[in-house]
Amino acid sequence: MKRILAALFAIMLTVMPSALYAVQPDEIMADPAQEARARNLSRELRCMVCQNQSIDDSDAPLARDLRLLVRERIAAGSTDQQVMDFLVARYGKFVLLKPPVGRDTLILWLLPPLVLAGGGVALWFYNRRRNRAAANEEGASFQLTPEEEARLEKLIAAQESPEKPV
Repeated sequence: MKRILAALFAIMLTVMPSALYAVQPDEIMADPAQEARARNLSRELRCMVCQNQSIDDSDAPLARDLRLLVRERIAAGSTDQQVMDFLVARYGKFVLLKPPVGRDTLILWLLPPLVLAGGGVALWFYNRRRNRAAANEEGASFQLTPEEEARLEKLIAAQESPEKPV
């Protein structure tokens, strides 16, 4: 029974955050189609206070102001692109959670794959060097010095002729 309760609690914890939004009831638009547009736009805009949350998820007063501004623009008849262009003109490209690929954002898009590829190459070289070192150690540990070889020859000869131990 405890396992079932623990599993239900874990499921509730994973499902509840997606159901909780910062949008207040007084912000919701009367037209469901316009509200859906506003929510989709709000998910694409960054909260300037929280910076890693969309304005749809943020409780910050600035995020509320941005949500109201988005709804205001939609109610005025602006298209989604016009709303986004207005906010980018006002706040800069930083307001977008996913900035477009351009000259000024190219490093944002290229750096993660380059770092990942560089890490893979570094691991490959490290593994290659480690395997070579291990092979050299194995080869070096099985090579006998001339004194050891002479002693080994004597021991083998002594085993073949049991009357004369060494």
